[in-house]
Amino acid sequence: MSRVSLEGQVAVVTGAARGVGELLARKLSARGAKVALVGLEPDALKQLSERLHGESAHWHADVTDHEAMTRVAAEVRERFGKVDIVVANAGVATGGPFAGSDPESWRRVIEVNLIGSAVTGRAFLPALVESRGYLLQIASLAAITPAPMMTAYCASKSGVEAYAHSLRAEVGHQGVRVGVAYLSWTDTDMVRGADQDDVMRELRQRLPWPSNKTYPLGPAVDRIVDGVERRSSHVYGQWWLRGMQGVRGYLPGIIGTVGQREMRRFADRLTGMRTGLVGAGGAADEQHRATGATQRH
Repeated sequence: MSRVSLEGQVAVVTGAARGVGELLARKLSARGAKVALVGLEPDALKQLSERLHGESAHWHADVTDHEAMTRVAAEVRERFGKVDIVVANAGVATGGPFAGSDPESWRRVIEVNLIGSAVTGRAFLPALVESRGYLLQIASLAAITPAPMMTAYCASKSGVEAYAHSLRAEVGHQGVRVGVAYLSWTDTDMVRGADQDDVMRELRQRLPWPSNKTYPLGPAVDRIVDGVERRSSHVYGQWWLRGMQGVRGYLPGIIGTVGQREMRRFADRLTGMRTGLVGAGGAADEQHRATGATQRH
């Protein structure tokens, strides 16, 4: 598809305080977009907004909060006059054995990554219909293939991929395009946080090439920006992910067999693994919920 100039376009990026969201906001702004930043870290969002090339503003909001996101959508529309692009990027992760996982953290991954994406889409869809705009859902290699020790993350990304594909079929006749972006292990706070656990890091290193590498953030985000300009249905942060689509039907059986072997190898090291959300973004989410619980009491 031909490219759409980002000059003067209004782009909303959730989870914009760090990682993919932060760099994406920078690159969209550099190409002339007006950027609305949404996330849980107001100080970081404010600093980012002040450093962007063009017009921008920031909103402190939890993407799982329907009322908050509806308010944000209305305020963004009022502030910029329209919304052309929404990138549902906010996400958290946890790792470790399902049987020993923290139920609240496990549920939170589903809530942020899947429910939060749907809440974001619901809030901004009226504006996107009006502008005949584009919604890009950030998914993951975890949507294509299952992985042991990542039950919550894989479930959330598989779910959000299916949601976005379904939504594309619903709203295409209204002029709204919906895309799904897939990323492998990319150098972000989330991945670095997961790597702090020895077992998770070693398990990842034992994956077959090229899925065992950590990829630089810049080229992956460049591919996302290119996908936004093209209003692409599928965006691949790393070149080889496109090829995974053709073999994904075989992957559950392969992973089921190989995964058992790996779990036996690491069985005596699984006790005592950290069960909370990983990385700085996970810490911000946990602090946000703790503060909310304190205020309610």
